[in-house]
Amino acid sequence: MIARSYLYVPGNAPGKLAKAADRAADALIVDLEDAVPQAGKIAARAAVADWLSDLATSGGRPPGGPEIWVRINPGEAGHADADAIVTAAGQALTGLCVAKTENADEIEELARLLDAAEPRSRLTPGSIGLTPLVESAAALFAAPAIARAPRVVRLQMGEADLAADLGIRPGPDATELLWARSQVVAASAAAAIAPPVAPVSIETRDLDALRASTHALARLGFLGRACVHPAQIPVVHEVFTPSSETVAAAREVLARYQESLAAGLAVCLDENGRLVDEAVVRSARRVIELAE
Repeated sequence: MIARSYLYVPGNAPGKLAKAADRAADALIVDLEDAVPQAGKIAARAAVADWLSDLATSGGRPPGGPEIWVRINPGEAGHADADAIVTAAGQALTGLCVAKTENADEIEELARLLDAAEPRSRLTPGSIGLTPLVESAAALFAAPAIARAPRVVRLQMGEADLAADLGIRPGPDATELLWARSQVVAASAAAAIAPPVAPVSIETRDLDALRASTHALARLGFLGRACVHPAQIPVVHEVFTPSSETVAAAREVLARYQESLAAGLAVCLDENGRLVDEAVVRSARRVIELAE
């Protein structure tokens, strides 16, 4: 199942790290970047490496436990983060979120570092995935190339940094970011990687507002959302989990389509008389994938 929720956890907060796996998120993003002050970054890197090493020693992530991602710093500091984390983490680590990615060359360089680091941890070559964060105008225009870079499995947007770089002041419905969001969705689809992770929301109490913005992002083509507080997780899961009625309708579409193909037809009608073709079937398959 594609992860629906990605809970950010500060890398310099051992108490939060200890409880993070019990927060019911599908994935964790242990943060070594914005959540950690500059003076504490080396200590946080070591603490997160130790935490991951302990997980690896105990057998890695427990069955049904969250994916574990680590958001590394940009540039050379990020390379040091990646080397330490991958060497320590073993099977506990799902991948790295790459903060402030500017172009595909940066990802290619990081991928080469991982090529060398994985054997030291006895990891299957290519097993560590990358999720670059699009956080600047340069990254936005480079998104198609970034999405196609080695090891990239998803994209994510860092909208606070992006808005500052563009000089945008988003309104309540964030219409000002519509083109940027759609660009990232399109780049992901063109590269045939998973749909991007929706950006964080600062709403931790007004859950109706969170629900509305998450629905809007889902309609745009995002799948899953980054969370900054455990209270956001149930709402995100609600939005990105198809209802039993939606799943039943998707299965009905697939069944009717298979019948039409067996009869030598490329299209059919659903139970409401609406046309069903391969494009509709692709959407139905995605619903089933989310449900499973």
